Amino acid sequence: MLLDVSPLRRHRDFRFLFAGQFVSTLGSFLTYVALPVQIYALTKSSALVGLVGAVQLVPLALTALWGGAFADAIDRRRLLLWSETLLMCGSTAFALNAIQAHPSVTLLFVLAALMSAINGFHTPALQSLTPQLVAIDDLAAVSALASLRGTTAAIAGPAIAGICIATLGLSMTFVIDAATFAFSLLALSMIRSMPLAGNVKPPGLSSIVEGIKYAASRPELIGTYVVDIVAVTFAMPTAVFPALAVKWAGSHAIGYLYSAMSVGSFAVNLFSGWTKHVERRGAAIVIAAAIWGVAIAALGQVSSLTASVACLALAGAADMVSGLFRVTIWNETIPTAIRGRMAGIEQLSYMTGPLLGNARAGFMAERFGVARSITWGGLMCIVGVVACVPILPAFWRYRKAVPEVA
Repeated sequence: MLLDVSPLRRHRDFRFLFAGQFVSTLGSFLTYVALPVQIYALTKSSALVGLVGAVQLVPLALTALWGGAFADAIDRRRLLLWSETLLMCGSTAFALNAIQAHPSVTLLFVLAALMSAINGFHTPALQSLTPQLVAIDDLAAVSALASLRGTTAAIAGPAIAGICIATLGLSMTFVIDAATFAFSLLALSMIRSMPLAGNVKPPGLSSIVEGIKYAASRPELIGTYVVDIVAVTFAMPTAVFPALAVKWAGSHAIGYLYSAMSVGSFAVNLFSGWTKHVERRGAAIVIAAAIWGVAIAALGQVSSLTASVACLALAGAADMVSGLFRVTIWNETIPTAIRGRMAGIEQLSYMTGPLLGNARAGFMAERFGVARSITWGGLMCIVGVVACVPILPAFWRYRKAVPEVA
């Protein structure tokens, strides 16, 4: 029942990748918290905080599919090195802007958009490289380890961000993020080059179209995309966290709010061994997404920081259950030659929901108030997820598949 860590013992390159990505992900959560805190401090507008998501979605939509095509056509390690170098430069630019007497809000949006575009290349390269570093039998354990890496960073990162913002200031918080990318670059340099073998299709529109057609031919993949987008678009609450933090003691509260969902995710991840015995993986994703909606709806009705943290922890636990089954379906059934393009499509699916969801939450909070924005979002999530059952019957019935990886 406990987490399987054997891939870390057996695969040297996977250890370097895991360590580097853990540190850089931890740093990225510092910026994830610091950016909306700075925008809210400068503008006092939850709508503008939510607008960051919409601004990030457009460049991501333009680059993710191309990033996937490049990840299937060139050395994925090299693509990661270039991407993380540019991301380090972006974090440095955030720091330089923060030390100005009058930081530019416009520049914050521009940098957020540029870094989102770079992530369109980074994420497909990372997700498609990882399975190359381990054996096929390790993929389920690797999925859980990747989730553990993300949730641990998501718990510690916001907590550290709250402390850094309160004690060191926004500029130093961004500097620390830049330093974590430097560590990750060092770890990546220790991994052997991974040139693609065989007859590699060059990146281009035909390559992208081939990937889209493959995804469209797989109803279980379409189901993972649709359910996640529906759930998170309606119920993502993080755009209103800065407003809630001001209500509940400022910088210290912001760390609790941003970390709470990851606490629930971590608990599920730590005892994730049971997931490999679940056959009805499509149904498990739908049920978990509905529980996420219930938890968010409850969040809108509570009136204390403690109760809010509890609701968010439940939401995070449900989201992790859904995420574990989604990633396992992807890793076990997608051929290596097309992993980069599939990772690009997956990135669009799991980033579209949070980015649109934050925009929705921010604008509804400005119009109807924070509590109504959260509660109505949770209720709409429940309705939308339940509606997916008759709309996607093949996904609802989907069971554990025999791996097709080649």
